[in-house]
Amino acid sequence: MKKSLALGLAIATSLTMLFTGCGGTKKEAAKGGAAKKTNYPTKNITMICPWGAGGGTDTVLRALCKAAEKDLGKTITVSNVTGGGGATGHAAIMKAKPDGYTIGMITFELNSMPPQKLVPFSYKDFDPVIRVNTDAAALTVNKDAPYNNLKEFVEYAKAHPNEISIGNSAPGSVWHIAAGLMAQKTGIKVKHVPFEGAAPAVTALVGNHIQAVSVSVAEVRAQVDAGKLKILGVMDTKRDPLYPNVPTFKEQGVDVVFGTWRGIGLPKGVKPEIKAKIVDCFAKAMKDQTFIDFTKKMGLNLAYEGPDDFAKFLKENAELVDKTMDSIGLKKK
Repeated sequence: MKKSLALGLAIATSLTMLFTGCGGTKKEAAKGGAAKKTNYPTKNITMICPWGAGGGTDTVLRALCKAAEKDLGKTITVSNVTGGGGATGHAAIMKAKPDGYTIGMITFELNSMPPQKLVPFSYKDFDPVIRVNTDAAALTVNKDAPYNNLKEFVEYAKAHPNEISIGNSAPGSVWHIAAGLMAQKTGIKVKHVPFEGAAPAVTALVGNHIQAVSVSVAEVRAQVDAGKLKILGVMDTKRDPLYPNVPTFKEQGVDVVFGTWRGIGLPKGVKPEIKAKIVDCFAKAMKDQTFIDFTKKMGLNLAYEGPDDFAKFLKENAELVDKTMDSIGLKKK
């Protein structure tokens, strides 16, 4: 009888630990300390997006928040805090009250701003929650452009130095670095035009105000499918499944593989039991079928990592970006 009672209590305790929080996995709960009871959340949550509405970051974030709301039982309001090439929004996340009611999406630029000495902070000043996705850069031009592949684009650029303007999401942003790498590898001279996010850059391309963009496939897909733009190549190790006829840069003789990443981050100081709930909820949201279907439709490459692995990734990526920016002259000495 005593043995049966002890066994029952052990099972009950295990189940409590497993399901405390917002339905996250046992592994994530153990890492975050979700077993400790907390009544979080008791009010709605603000999610800061450092980039403009309509871009790839904003789009995936809103879909993820919608999925997370199912478990949180509270509304997550996305606030687009733009400016400074991502600096303003990231600073707002870092400076937010560490109570779990202000969360943020941190992006690649968190690692590209410090080498330019644009911000007094780095990835070390944030508490990583999960990595959401990674996306390779794609060179995209207007449908009527006089080039249909990377070779023709490079030949035209060499014949017309500094006449091609390539739009990006900000000076020193991932898409700026991607275009810089391409120019370096191919020996062409182009103009780099900054925008506050990929969406306005793509809009400018459609309007023929610039000649190309070096943003993700997801960010140009709608206009490509509408027949207004065409993709000349992707900076990935494999072709994008949405456009299997578009070759990679490597396949076209240019050794460039480069892209962005996005994740969820917190200001330092959030209580472990609250962070654990946030981790669990967003980990489960990543498995939400509606969210998965949406990201597939958008052409986004989901690449989930939990807080520990995401922290390691941030460190390694920061070192790689610093080295790359130094090689193309974007690092401020």
